[in-house]
Amino acid sequence: MTWLWDKVRKSFLNRTLTFSVVPCVSRSSIRDNLHSINIDSCEDAEEHWDRLSPCPFCGHEDSPVLTRNQRSCSDPTVSSYSRLPPIEKSNQFLTYRPTITSINSQDPIDQSCRNIKINLQIESKPKYPIRHETREEFLQEIRKAHKNENYIIIQRFYMRLFESFSEICALFKINPSQSGAKLEDPDLNLEFIYAVNDALKDLPSGVQKIVLKSTINALLENKKNLYEKDEVRALFILIQCPVFGTQSSAPIFAHLLNYIAHLSKDDHQLLVNWFRILELDRLRSFIRCIMQFITSRQFSPNDKSLPPLAKTLWWIPSATKNLALINAANNLGPEMLHFTELYNSALDHIDLMRDYYNWQSFEPYECFSYCQYPFILSIVAKRIILTKDSEQQMILNARKSLVSKVARRQTPNIDIFFFNINVRRSHLVQDSLNEIAFKQKDLKKKLKVTFAGEPGLDMGGLTKEWFLLLIREIFHANYGMFVYYSHSRCYWFSTGQTDNKNLREYNLIGVLMGLAVYNSIILDLSFPGICYRKLLSPPVVPADNDINVGVVENPTLDDLNEIMPDVANGLKHLLEYEGNVEEDMGLTFQVSLEEHVTPKTYKLKPNGENISVTNENRQEYVNLYLNWVLNLAIYEQFRAFYFGFHSVCASNALIMLRPEEVELLVCGTETLDLHELRKATEYDGYRFDDSIICQFWNVVESLSDDQKRKFLLFVTGSDRVPVGGMGDMNFKITRGPKRSDYLPEAHTCFNQLVLPQYSDHYQLKEKLVTAILNSEGFGME
Repeated sequence: MTWLWDKVRKSFLNRTLTFSVVPCVSRSSIRDNLHSINIDSCEDAEEHWDRLSPCPFCGHEDSPVLTRNQRSCSDPTVSSYSRLPPIEKSNQFLTYRPTITSINSQDPIDQSCRNIKINLQIESKPKYPIRHETREEFLQEIRKAHKNENYIIIQRFYMRLFESFSEICALFKINPSQSGAKLEDPDLNLEFIYAVNDALKDLPSGVQKIVLKSTINALLENKKNLYEKDEVRALFILIQCPVFGTQSSAPIFAHLLNYIAHLSKDDHQLLVNWFRILELDRLRSFIRCIMQFITSRQFSPNDKSLPPLAKTLWWIPSATKNLALINAANNLGPEMLHFTELYNSALDHIDLMRDYYNWQSFEPYECFSYCQYPFILSIVAKRIILTKDSEQQMILNARKSLVSKVARRQTPNIDIFFFNINVRRSHLVQDSLNEIAFKQKDLKKKLKVTFAGEPGLDMGGLTKEWFLLLIREIFHANYGMFVYYSHSRCYWFSTGQTDNKNLREYNLIGVLMGLAVYNSIILDLSFPGICYRKLLSPPVVPADNDINVGVVENPTLDDLNEIMPDVANGLKHLLEYEGNVEEDMGLTFQVSLEEHVTPKTYKLKPNGENISVTNENRQEYVNLYLNWVLNLAIYEQFRAFYFGFHSVCASNALIMLRPEEVELLVCGTETLDLHELRKATEYDGYRFDDSIICQFWNVVESLSDDQKRKFLLFVTGSDRVPVGGMGDMNFKITRGPKRSDYLPEAHTCFNQLVLPQYSDHYQLKEKLVTAILNSEGFGME
């Protein structure tokens, strides 16, 4: 039959074969262990190579790698998928086409050859190796290996396990012959997987190298014959392996991440759901590996331990797409991780504006940008982008004003570069409304505030004070625009304020919030989280004015709980009540709210006062109640508020922000860390170890929490801590006169405190407390 097999083999080889000869580059000892494909054994098995190409993992150019007939660029932005990098310098390849004797189709023997060929092409049913190892048996072998310090059996176990996807699935699948997969269950013995991975951490480095070597074989395995979705299962198991935490494993980890990044949407959906099943510590471990991988590639080490950056441009996009799957899993239901756990703070130090402009300038997938995946950028990085973008808009608007003046042959004034607000303290709200209404074109210039009759020059301090006083007055109960809920300690929009005058004031509050973000000012606002979700619904103002804005789809009881926890608990009890709702509660499709001591009743649907709430329609009642309180009843008020905010803060950078991040940018954080402030403080005329400076910090740390906030308000103009923490505040203490009758002075424009030279600790504390409790504006109250 040898002659018959030769004819069959020649029929398979009737195609173009390409070869190349390239030199081998220098290599480290660990990389020598990565070439596990035996060329001789492959040839004995009648497998033929299309090309000789560099090793896809370590870059060695003496390793033959079977490649696809149709190759694509390994850059993940290319639609077609290739696990191997493209081969460069194709002019070095020589083409060889063998001469094959044609086969006579009339010959019965040759016809048999054709039938054999057809049968070989039919994919056979997957045949996995039969594995009977259990978790308990494995752990027993591990204990024995540690006791005897003999790891031969364990090494063979790991080498065989990670050699192919079929081996992985044969050991860890609960039902190895199952085809397909479910979203809610990967059908894997997770406890066994955890045990194998945990044991690997404590094994010698030689075993870990064997795992890396076997992983290469698994990734390069040609024509995997697997049950449906077992490829996704194997990858899900591989990414949990702890060997990818080192820099030496980065090339292999890169190809694993690239493999996952180019799976189909259905496979990605499986991974997204399975990530929610993983233990949180293991998910965090995977995230740390990816973060370390991105950081090491973004900031390449000088020791040349990684391949050249030009040849690995696809590394970071592939890794970031894997993080996007984890982020999607985190947003799929109740958050498993806090969104800040997906921040990579090292990216705060890249050229963020260049990345932002790349994102703005190119079509999707044309050029990679971290801004495409904003969950990875910290709030500090987003604040930098938003601030720089605001500064660019300020410069453009100032330039337009200057050009307009020159075109009209008018003498330009320095004031054309600013948005000048001139107000009286006695008519603060009305004057502010008039200034904003008359100077709409100047909203995107640098804000500058002047109080009538006061000589202060605004270098930032007066602006902070204007915001503080205006917010305090508008949110006062007598104004009636907002309702304060003591249980949740937050404000919500009043349902009865819909006339044009009040809508102007809601618009003013929106403008104030926009100006605060635009000018990097922190406001003392107490809005619930849903307010910021509504503010980003949508994040960019639609061109069509008829489109609803500021509407949250399908609000939940958790949203209402942020404002009215007692009402939310009552509605939850209504849904869970096991008795007769209609007879026991006597509710109708109406809602009653008590605002400013005056209860009011509203219909939730036409003729709602005559429709009883029953066990059958109570879910409808709750849904209408939530939508009415959080959307319908305040729609006009919030619409004015929404347009006020976006009239100033219109920027594509808002698309990158989560509602929680908008709140941080507007309100800062309440966390006071005086140790961070002390470390960041600069001194003029004093030294950090002077006795009076040590006494000063002892006094500040001995103050109550309320007094500490007043101290922060005294020296900075705001009692809130900006994004980045107190360590980012440029606080300065300047030496004052040696006068015991002088009080400390503050220049809030520059976060500067002038501290006189007091004689003792008690005098310093008395004067400082007097100053922070009584000062306002440019004098004493």
